[in-house]
Amino acid sequence: MKFKIQYLLFVFALIPYISFAQTKQAGIQQFLNNKGLKHASVGICVKDFSGKQIASHNPEKSYTPASILKVVTTATSLEVLGAEYKYKTTLAKNNNDKNRLLIHGYGDPTLGTEHLENIPNAFLSQWVDQIKQNTDSTENIDITVIDDYFGYEGISDRWIYQDLGNYYAAATYGISIFDNTYKLYFNTVRRDTCPVIIRTDPEMNIEFKNILRLNSSGQDNGYIHGEPFSNKRLITGDIPGGKASFSIKGDIPNPGLYLGEVLAKKLSEDNYKVGKIENTYERYYDQMYKDKKESSDEKVFYTHYSFPLKDIVKDTNVRSNNHYAEHLIRTVGREKEKDIYTPSLDAGIEKTKELWKIRGFNTNALMMYDGSGLSPANAVSPAFMCDLLVYMQTKSKNADVFLESLPKAGKDGTVKNRLKGTRLAGKIAMKSGSINGVQCFSGYYIDGDKKYAFTIMVNKFTGPRSEIVRAIDTLLLSLF
Repeated sequence: MKFKIQYLLFVFALIPYISFAQTKQAGIQQFLNNKGLKHASVGICVKDFSGKQIASHNPEKSYTPASILKVVTTATSLEVLGAEYKYKTTLAKNNNDKNRLLIHGYGDPTLGTEHLENIPNAFLSQWVDQIKQNTDSTENIDITVIDDYFGYEGISDRWIYQDLGNYYAAATYGISIFDNTYKLYFNTVRRDTCPVIIRTDPEMNIEFKNILRLNSSGQDNGYIHGEPFSNKRLITGDIPGGKASFSIKGDIPNPGLYLGEVLAKKLSEDNYKVGKIENTYERYYDQMYKDKKESSDEKVFYTHYSFPLKDIVKDTNVRSNNHYAEHLIRTVGREKEKDIYTPSLDAGIEKTKELWKIRGFNTNALMMYDGSGLSPANAVSPAFMCDLLVYMQTKSKNADVFLESLPKAGKDGTVKNRLKGTRLAGKIAMKSGSINGVQCFSGYYIDGDKKYAFTIMVNKFTGPRSEIVRAIDTLLLSLF
């Protein structure tokens, strides 16, 4: 009799939990019935902070994540590098050539950035002041930019052609300047010709082939195509007509060399005579297979430091900054493999998998080809994402910094219009991810003692993206 009473008490205790779980599963089923998901692949995972799975749909399967992969990249960078890590860029004299200025980059993505409340050109004046204190302005100087810290692959070999040459697919090297981005301005008033190129900002030595068309939708569908280090670019797609000035953005083809040119111009304004300007691209490939490799004999006289990593991570997640994310994954790679002739992206991906495997994760569910999520070949499971999110809030010393880096629904970043005006606004911190046919969200619901990690991944949906996003809003309201 005593056993029967205990059993009944146990069953009664389970009823609220069972009802709770059933309600959430009903919300998931209603979401899956959306007509735009008829041919889609969908993965959903919700876990509490103990790691218990509360609701799910195919949580162990891997899906294309788009930009929610930045959650993995930023968490990894915090764990490996630390929240206060700062990149450095050094100015030095060459001990073997007193008239040569050396600029050595170690992967800082924030040099001249327009983000992080930074003044883009401020560092140039600071550098010129330091150069004036340490060099003779009556002597001609040559400039060598050492930008080989990450090697010169620059991009993932799994990125697609349509993206290459655009600002959101900027290549990543030891030197970055102005976010490796320029704006290309057009006049689109006349409709009897293709959009007329006005200028670039900053000024770029690029040869454009322009086959743009005009549209009346007001949408920016313009693309700039080109390979890293090439100054030839093809412009395709369509942009709004009737504009006296309209801009799209592309990537700076050779940021290291461009930095040297910008600094030389600034120095010339202070009466310096600058001779040869070069980077280490040719040297890198000339000696790639040599046993003995040449390096510059540097006497550093100034070190420029970046914003701390916690600020870089926050901007990466809030604005979905691909450029920062690609620097982060390669910096993680350089912590694993110091040799600049070892591919930094590959090393970063290996280090990422090693880190989370050591922490007990099933890394077979994680397939990475970049740090930003731009490649459609990337894949990860909702369960892996939830496990990582739970870990970062329950076991990581970077818990607060990581949580603060995620934009708040209805408040800021790429999710400022999500759940706006609902009871969940400001209580959900999540990263969004979207590329063609992909819509994902991953983050936290925290309200007092209610703490959950969740990931929703939709691949190959049909119909308008806006309908899928609204359906996900409804799903989140049913889950929490």
